[in-house]
Amino acid sequence: RARALLQQLPPQDCDERYCPGLAEEERRQLRAFSARRRQEALGQGLACPVPGPCHGCPCRKCGRRLNKGDPGVSASRLGDQFWHPSCFSCHFCQQQLVDLIYFQQDGRIYCGRHHAELFRPRCASCDQLIFMEECIEAEGRRWHLEHFCCLECDEPLRGQRYVMRSGRPCCRGCFESLFAEPCQACGDPIGADSEEVTHQGLHWHARAACFCCSLCRKPLRGQPLACRRGRLFCSDSCSRGQDASSTASSDSSDSAFASAPSPDS
Repeated sequence: RARALLQQLPPQDCDERYCPGLAEEERRQLRAFSARRRQEALGQGLACPVPGPCHGCPCRKCGRRLNKGDPGVSASRLGDQFWHPSCFSCHFCQQQLVDLIYFQQDGRIYCGRHHAELFRPRCASCDQLIFMEECIEAEGRRWHLEHFCCLECDEPLRGQRYVMRSGRPCCRGCFESLFAEPCQACGDPIGADSEEVTHQGLHWHARAACFCCSLCRKPLRGQPLACRRGRLFCSDSCSRGQDASSTASSDSSDSAFASAPSPDS
């Protein structure tokens, strides 16, 4: 319950003591933002049996009937309407509202976290709301300018090239040394600046020298292909040619093994 409350009602969204790095102007904006939300949107649902005059009314979320005496939840900011207790949930994340604490906006109920995000972006690094005029946006998420750093070495990435890794930015150096996939053909890491082709979980440089038929070396980008035991082929005939070569090699090895002296001798 405590974890759910912390998720739904982040203390840094309403109390500047949890945001020690804010400038004075940002603190002022946070205080005003929090006061306005408390006054205009904050409420607490009331769990009670559905009264007689509301017998047969539809649940505000699912539309199913609520009969007299059924357990229900009412929200004073939204008039004479009822929800099933399990339906009293955030419009955005669908999580049930712990202790029935809600914020309303345009006739919908939200947890505190997602109600705040209707008005202010949230930093993907520190989880605080952003009150600065400038921020960085990448892959649909936002960061304070000073928090957009490499996930491994903490190098600031503002104005630098980066690669997203598990939703977080990574500098080119760390990506290539820690996360770059090896090319199935040449064995070299596929760097952040290199075009990559993937097939059946394997990786190749997109250049013709790597992504090509293993037998005839025909480039395969944009062409039909077959993959057998991690090797690429442009056609069944090349694939059969590889099999014939492997069989011949196997027969030669078998003959050599048969003519070798036994361990006993």
